[in-house]
Amino acid sequence: MSGLHDLAALAMRALDPEDAHGLTIKALTSGLGPRAPRSDDAVLATSVGGLVLPSAVGLAAGFDKNAEVPDAMLRAGFGFVECGTVTPLEQAGNPKPRLFRLTPDRAVINRLGFNNEGLDAFARRLSSRGRRGVVGANIGANKDSTDRAGDYVTGLQRLWGHCDYFTLNISSPNTPGLRALQAKEALDELLGRIAEAREVLKGEADYPLFLKVAPDVADVEIEPIIASVVEHGINALIVGNTTVSRPSDLRSPWKEEAGGLSGRPLMSLSTQVLSRFYQAAAGRVPLIGVGGIASGADAFAKVRAGAEAVQLYSALVFEGAGLIPRLKADLAARLKAEGFKSISDAVGTAHR
Repeated sequence: MSGLHDLAALAMRALDPEDAHGLTIKALTSGLGPRAPRSDDAVLATSVGGLVLPSAVGLAAGFDKNAEVPDAMLRAGFGFVECGTVTPLEQAGNPKPRLFRLTPDRAVINRLGFNNEGLDAFARRLSSRGRRGVVGANIGANKDSTDRAGDYVTGLQRLWGHCDYFTLNISSPNTPGLRALQAKEALDELLGRIAEAREVLKGEADYPLFLKVAPDVADVEIEPIIASVVEHGINALIVGNTTVSRPSDLRSPWKEEAGGLSGRPLMSLSTQVLSRFYQAAAGRVPLIGVGGIASGADAFAKVRAGAEAVQLYSALVFEGAGLIPRLKADLAARLKAEGFKSISDAVGTAHR
């Protein structure tokens, strides 16, 4: 079946990128998605910040912005699925065109701008799905918000009890000023308010909270981010998001478009930044690696650089859903070939 879905992905590339994505979501809501084997190789199981995962290979935020198809993507083989980014109020995002395939580079540039249907629609879908598999909510702030930290608190409050973990997305380059929340003073204010809200909410149940940072952070910013995360009880860091940088060897005619670059060209940069976070964290906070993953070798490199789990999205545009079982099988084989009995055994081994 995965071969058929790979052919469908190939056909979709003849369409406008955003139209193709919309049709993909509609197909998945109609039950046309792939179905992977129910069980994963035990070597891929892991735990990150209190989140127990059957497989360390997850779907990154951005694919399912409105929580329409989390179960379809779990059935496709992902060990966990992150929906969003969702903002308190519905917003249209930036003007079109705003999504570009860089096919020769196996990359994507987007400047979508948190286009989504808002928290109410998101919460309604999550509450009606039952609780099968691990599904997270990636929350953000509205573009015109006068209290961005308050938007994150609102997202946490509205979705509490409807998902398995939360990711605070402060690293999208497509909402002006959002990345300023990564600065120490602003980050402490945000995480302090989140911690206060969490303390009230966790009377009945608690959920892991993750922070998603950009791959463009300077080295001097890494330790302050880690210190804030540890101080305020954030359970893990996701490193990272799309990049505003542009490698000199990009070939696509779309390479100069504004927005965040993802896909293959991001692999090296994001892995280097992941390594620096791992070394600076020194075991104080676990990491999830994102950016440029398109194979088992890529996923293994992230794990060896310090990731307890990984997420991908852009590679599906070029490889189709058949990539998921292939990548997991390859990653499992690489772990076993190196003598590792689990993902956790391999984490950070590139630094030893």
